[in-house]
Formats: sequence, C-alpha cells, structure tokens
Amino acid sequence: MEILLLILTLLLCGLALLLSALALSGTWVVLAAALITKLSAGVPGWGTLWAFILLCIAVELLEALAGFMGIQKRGGSRLAGVAALLGGVIGAIIGTSFIPIIGTIAGMLLGSFALAYFCEQSRLRHHEKAAHIAFGAVWARLGVMLLKTGLTAAMSLWLILALLQ
Repeated sequence: MEILLLILTLLLCGLALLLSALALSGTWVVLAAALITKLSAGVPGWGTLWAFILLCIAVELLEALAGFMGIQKRGGSRLAGVAALLGGVIGAIIGTSFIPIIGTIAGMLLGSFALAYFCEQSRLRHHEKAAHIAFGAVWARLGVMLLKTGLTAAMSLWLILALLQ
C-alpha cells in the first residue's frame, strides 16, 4: 500500500509541476496530494497542510495582481494596471480557444501587454514609454510563473520527503 501511495504522490507532483510550468495551478494539485497522503499515511502534519493552503492562496493572489504590480512598478497608471489584469484574462480565454495551453500563456501575456499599452499610449502619447510600462505586466507575469513553478517544486519535495520518512 505504501508503494502505491508513493507512486500516486509522485505522479500527482509531476502533474503539478507540468501544470505550473504551463501557467496553471499546480500548487493546488500538490495540496490535493498532501491531503491524500495525510488521510492515507498520516503525513504530512497539519501544520504543513495549513502552510500549503496559505501558500496556494498567496501565489494565486500574487498571480492575479502580477500584471497590475508590474505596471505600477514602471510608473503606469492604475487604469493601465486594471487593463493589464483584464487583458490577461481576456487574452488567456482567446488564446485557449486557438491553441490550448500554449495559447493560454501567449494570450495572457499579449492581452496584458496590449490593453496596458493602449491605456498608456492614450494617456502619454509616447510609444516607447507606453511600451516600457506595458512590458512591466509581461515581466511580472513571467516572474510569477517561475515563482509558482519553484513553489510547486518545493512543496512537492517537502511532501515526498515527508512520505519517505
């Protein structure tokens, strides 16, 4: 039974890493794996489960606000920050309809850039400054994708090590 639980946990953690690398929510899959191992083998501890829950929520909030924060950091307007957020959602939906997964990521990045650029171009009437600000959303979203993948890897490692003890 223990070997089957380990195999299931490894498969779920592998799936979680793949999802996170594709800008999807892999941290939640690791949390599900942790709940399964808790119910089946008694590990990890409740403190770890609560930490995983808080990390999952925090990284989702950070991802949702990444474009907005990237715009603000480069001196963009609040309207451009909101536009980057909405553009990311709209772009992800449109991109998914063309090419699932890859289209989702490309659409999210292009949508964030396009709407933020449009807002800043209208406000500043300066192409280079508007593009500089809009790229803030793109870089912030890419950074959060890397952070999310790293967090998923760390959570997976923690869970697997706890299961092996």
